[in-house]
Parts: sequence; structure tokens; C-alpha cells
Amino acid sequence: MIDVKDKVFKIYKVLEDNKASDIKILYIGDLTVVADYFIIATGNSDTHVKALTDEIEKKLMEEGILVDHIEGYNWGKWVLMDYGDVIVHIFQQIEREFYNLERLWADAKEIVLDNLV
Repeated sequence: MIDVKDKVFKIYKVLEDNKASDIKILYIGDLTVVADYFIIATGNSDTHVKALTDEIEKKLMEEGILVDHIEGYNWGKWVLMDYGDVIVHIFQQIEREFYNLERLWADAKEIVLDNLV
């Protein structure tokens, strides 16, 4: 069984390796029971958002980690991947600016990878 911090790192690394931009990790565990972490990233097109989603799912599946639920994949503007304790949001820029999850979760602690909670 993989530790939640390792899961966060693996997802971050896949996003970074596949040219996602403005990747943010928010620790929300003190604010909600929904999850412990949000990972928010931006893709530059429908195709890029879908490719990022596919690559995360593939790499984590190789580690025996299955996604609980994916929403928004067919649309490709905002994909939500639910890994239980980690929720991944992959947006296109316009949708990310519109929904502004960072503002909605302003009380969350932004995590730097070498300082995971």
C-alpha cells in the first residue's frame, strides 16, 4: 500500500513530466473529510488535459493504485480524478481561472514537495 505523500509525489511528477503548468498541491485534510490533498494543474488543450489524465491513471495503475472516479474526461476542459485521499483537478486555463479553486480553498495549506504534511 502506497503512502498518501508518495501518491501525491507520483501524481505531481507525472504532471510535471508531461508539461502540465501551474501545478499546485493543497493540503485540505484539516478543512474537510473529502480528501487530504488537492492537486491542481493546467493543460493547454482538450487533448493535453486528456493525455495528462490518461498518464496519471496509467502510472498509478502500474503501482496498483486505481482511480475511484473520473469526471469531465469527455469534455476535456476540467477533469477531476478521485483517488480517495487525493483529488486531482486538471483544467484548461479559462476554466481554471473561472472556477479558481485556489481562492475557494484559500484556507488550505499550499505544499512544497520537500515539505509534505
